[in-house]
Amino acid sequence: MSLPDRLSCLPDKDLAFRGFSQEFHGFTMVHRVATDERPFESPSSDESGMGRSDSPSDDSEPEAALVVPPDGGWGWVVVAASFMCNFVVDGIIFSGGSLLDPIQKTFHASKGQVAPVNSLLSGFYLLVGPFVSALANKYGFRLVTIIGSVLASVAFALSYYATSVEYLYLVYGIVGGIGLCMIYMPAVLVVGFYFERWRALATGLALCGSGVGTFVFAPLTKYLLSTYDWNTTVVIHAGFILLCVVFGALFRPIKPIRVTLADQVEEDDASRRHEEAVEKLNSMLKLHSKLDSGISMPPEMRFTNKVSPHTWMGVASNTRYPTAEEVFRGSNSHISRRSSATAGTLKNHLGNKPMFIAVPVAEKDEQEDSNSNIDNVEPLISSPIKVVTRDARSRRSHVDLVARPFYRDDIFFGGSLARLPQFTSRTSLGYHLAVTHVPTQEDAQEETSGKCKLCPEAVKRALATMLDVSLFRSPTFVILAISGFFTMLGFFVPYMYVAKRAEDNGMSKETSVLLVSAIGIANIMGRVACGLVSSMPKVSPLWLNNIALSAGGIATMLSGLYFSDFYQFGYCTIFGLAVACFASLRSILVVEYIGLEQLTNCFGLFLLFQGFGALLGGPIAAALMDLTGEYDISFYVSGGFLLVSALMCYPIDYISRWEKARNKLAASPKV
Repeated sequence: MSLPDRLSCLPDKDLAFRGFSQEFHGFTMVHRVATDERPFESPSSDESGMGRSDSPSDDSEPEAALVVPPDGGWGWVVVAASFMCNFVVDGIIFSGGSLLDPIQKTFHASKGQVAPVNSLLSGFYLLVGPFVSALANKYGFRLVTIIGSVLASVAFALSYYATSVEYLYLVYGIVGGIGLCMIYMPAVLVVGFYFERWRALATGLALCGSGVGTFVFAPLTKYLLSTYDWNTTVVIHAGFILLCVVFGALFRPIKPIRVTLADQVEEDDASRRHEEAVEKLNSMLKLHSKLDSGISMPPEMRFTNKVSPHTWMGVASNTRYPTAEEVFRGSNSHISRRSSATAGTLKNHLGNKPMFIAVPVAEKDEQEDSNSNIDNVEPLISSPIKVVTRDARSRRSHVDLVARPFYRDDIFFGGSLARLPQFTSRTSLGYHLAVTHVPTQEDAQEETSGKCKLCPEAVKRALATMLDVSLFRSPTFVILAISGFFTMLGFFVPYMYVAKRAEDNGMSKETSVLLVSAIGIANIMGRVACGLVSSMPKVSPLWLNNIALSAGGIATMLSGLYFSDFYQFGYCTIFGLAVACFASLRSILVVEYIGLEQLTNCFGLFLLFQGFGALLGGPIAAALMDLTGEYDISFYVSGGFLLVSALMCYPIDYISRWEKARNKLAASPKV
């Protein structure tokens, strides 16, 4: 009798088909053919880094370990810690312009020579973002934040011994900027990892630390400079940065839950009656390597660690790996590639009555002695669902599960998830499985082995995702990226020079220092208002972004007309609102015009463009001041950069529609 015929003879109701075996970090899936406790073995794939795991025992069930945001609880402590990290980091960076004048006098340098000190700090604070993100993907938000706090604090403290401007370039600017980035990136991203329903609110509260820090540190730095010299002021800043060690320690990793996919649970006596038939089927399937290989590894999961034309890191980006949802669905969709008789039998058993069981993931010792049941679990996909409870002592961890945040498509999304069709079209559990890509087997093995590698799989894959240059084929992305570059060319100039310009033009020193604080307060109000307005369905985030940047650019160009208190504070308010809209709407624009699956890639490249803009903006303005002896031309150019960045974005809606139509036409089958 042929294999398909033998398969078709088995009673449908007693065969539990599990598909394939796969273990990965963030999720641990073990899919296999099994009835009772006797699984079919799935051979490993020698052409893929995602073959079966060797660690699972035979009595383990098909399951996935999924990190679901708690949406509260300790998450609010994380929000407070993130707020304080943003408070310190952005407060110091945006008040750094106050240090330039005393540094210039100490080393008898020109404005153009001193400007890179602060510009290098703000530039590297963005430029190394993709690399810091890759480290956080492997080692976690907590450890990266703590190391960054120590690194930046030491760099600032060593700046006390500066003997030249070039010394400050390296120690204060480059090393200090890298350290601050290691605080900033985890602090911004960890909040979204903790929240789902309240993500927009939590992210907004955390990012308000930037505005509050600007408001507080601008007069504080000025006071310190009037009491001490700039060397001591920088050391005091180092003390504030060291506090971020405590805040970073509060970024506690989230314990995942286990989600199990299984067929209808049968009675033990029914399973025993067909034990012999299952053993025979086990033997037959082991002889059919092609069939078994087809079960164990869907085609889109066949990736290698060799360099491919799609990446420069030696691994593929996230978009080339299946999501956890596709892994579950894959056992349905790929069965159809087999013979019709075999496919019909196996597909029925896999696809008819799946169920999902969720239990908290505890430590191994706790699991042996615990008996935890969860009664209410939302369905993953639109199939008949049956939820059952089981004794947790039968579950053993196959790997030490930790979060891989940058395997999620939405890690950079700071708005409300209600804006995402991926969220509104699924249940909560289904959404998280749909936006999370699976790690490779090598990634999981590196996690469990504990061996130190120069560049681990999780680091390489995050970099490959964030710096995938294939995105440059998208005209929409190119326009947004270049627009961000021009925005950052003009972004830091008001922070650096608005107070000094006002003081030189007759405003009192006590009042002029509050101009930067006014930008910080306007930034807070702008983030809150922008979040509320952008959530309205009839308001276009693109037009809100364009109008805000246009207003900020024009106001900057006209900011030198009058130096009355009312006029200068009015300008700072408009500028603060403009930059708040730019920062708040970036992820929303990417999702709307490029897609959620490209969000991580977009932001990785955005950080490079914006970092170079921040690096060049201050020195360009300072060089113009040295040439003209006035501030006017520098503010004209700075405002012009902001206006150009806005004008570039006006046609994005039309360009995006043209691009999508072109891609759809290219993807359609040719006759």
